[in-house]
Amino acid sequence: MHRVRGLLALCCLVVLLGSTAAATAGEDAGVARGDWPSWQGDPAGSRFARAEHRLTPRTVGRLKLKWAFAYPKTGAWVKSQPAVVGNDVFFGGPDRMFYAVDARTGKSKWRFDLGSVGPAPMDGVAFNGATGAAVAEGKVFFGDSRGYVYALDQHTGKLIWAVHTEDHPRGWHTSSPLYYQGRIYLGASSAEHGVGKDYPCCTFRGHIDSLDAATGALVWRRYTVPEPKPVGTWPSGATRYEPSGAGVWGSPVIDEATGTLYVGTGQNYSGNGGDVDTLFALDAVSGAVRWKHQVTDVDSWRDLCNVPDGEGYCPGLKDNTALDFDLGSTPNLFRVRDRLLVGVGQKSGVYHAFDAQTGKVRWRRQLSVPSPLGGATGIQWGASYDGTHLYAATYYANPGTLNALDPATGKVVWTTPNPADGCTRGGAAQYPEQCVLAHTPAVTSSPGLVYEGSTDGKMRVYSARNGAVLWEYDTVRDFAGVNGIPGRGGSIAGNGGAVVAHGTLYVQTGYEPMYPNDRGNVLLAFDLP
Repeated sequence: MHRVRGLLALCCLVVLLGSTAAATAGEDAGVARGDWPSWQGDPAGSRFARAEHRLTPRTVGRLKLKWAFAYPKTGAWVKSQPAVVGNDVFFGGPDRMFYAVDARTGKSKWRFDLGSVGPAPMDGVAFNGATGAAVAEGKVFFGDSRGYVYALDQHTGKLIWAVHTEDHPRGWHTSSPLYYQGRIYLGASSAEHGVGKDYPCCTFRGHIDSLDAATGALVWRRYTVPEPKPVGTWPSGATRYEPSGAGVWGSPVIDEATGTLYVGTGQNYSGNGGDVDTLFALDAVSGAVRWKHQVTDVDSWRDLCNVPDGEGYCPGLKDNTALDFDLGSTPNLFRVRDRLLVGVGQKSGVYHAFDAQTGKVRWRRQLSVPSPLGGATGIQWGASYDGTHLYAATYYANPGTLNALDPATGKVVWTTPNPADGCTRGGAAQYPEQCVLAHTPAVTSSPGLVYEGSTDGKMRVYSARNGAVLWEYDTVRDFAGVNGIPGRGGSIAGNGGAVVAHGTLYVQTGYEPMYPNDRGNVLLAFDLP
């Protein structure tokens, strides 16, 4: 009888989460319930801490700072979302180091110097360190801003393998890896969108790679644009290449039942063509396209589109196709009745939901209106799904908002703006020129709670029921790092979001916009007393 009840409870849990990928069957044997082993949280990209039971709407208001881990001052952004397995926390710093620390104390267990592998980055390309990690097979997998992918021993930090995936000198990884059945999957993007007028723009091709987790060997690669060709010159005389770009900024997710990998792409840097602003459904074994859906068919943008005299270097300004409407967010898999859907946020401010099997549009919802700065107003890194609602946040949307959506229809259940006084109190009040009310991070959830940080430097926890702010912590302040280094928080943004594991909330702080800081940035851990 007890066994029957247990089976019934397990079935109910799987139905609640709404996706085959929410079950733990596909997880590595070394990953336990309550861990946060990858950027996505689980293979389906729910970013939902389903095993969390200590943090509730009643207890979350008692969260206190447990420890702060500070980095040496470098001037670089902190952007490596932590992965948590057991009592270990794995993350990269802006100091080119990758760390493992004790989850209870923040004390260092080991660290690895990324600079010990390969050459320094080329001039003009910042070495900002690692992506978020995936932990599986006793290894820690991550990429870096030079285009390397690493596998370190989970317990010692010893290098097992490192491979350079980029034949382009400005290629890099912002996409954090997904582990699935002996493979690593991650995308490649580029710093080439930020080049100047004298640069022969542009030759980078976005791609999604499948690597052997044991060796790092490339199993397959799917490019997003054809090989760029010279087609003339820019006004400066530099050679003009096109089409280019369509970088893969976000991390992939997988439907374990069908072995289908889902990942989005960005805009062209030059010319028009290829699979720009497209959601791919790929066969995880072979890389073959099962379906693809392009949400914006013409979108050519680079940083020069935002400068006063950039028209000659940004042809899209004349015909209003310089949009910057990437699908830079990690997708979410969720079930609505008998159909599995895949959703993804766009920098246009739209959240799209498709039939996961066919790619047919099920619904779309506009959550913010694009500005002349293009995709700066929309959905940046990712949304969350808790089995009841989808949660998506908007960036520079005047102000950024946190939204709960009905997964069946896309109807907005509630909307909570970034609090209007976020820039006039706390540490951000010292820097009115830098502070904005915006949400860059991917959203995270646990039962009854939603977690989202802001560029005003404040980490907030919201009620999943009505969007009320239940807890807030101002990170724009000085911290004494448990590693003996003084630190200071700043904007909460970057290539990830909050992590909730075993009752502890982890937050990286110190990203764009950068507040004046004579110290290094920090990773913060919060717990109930």
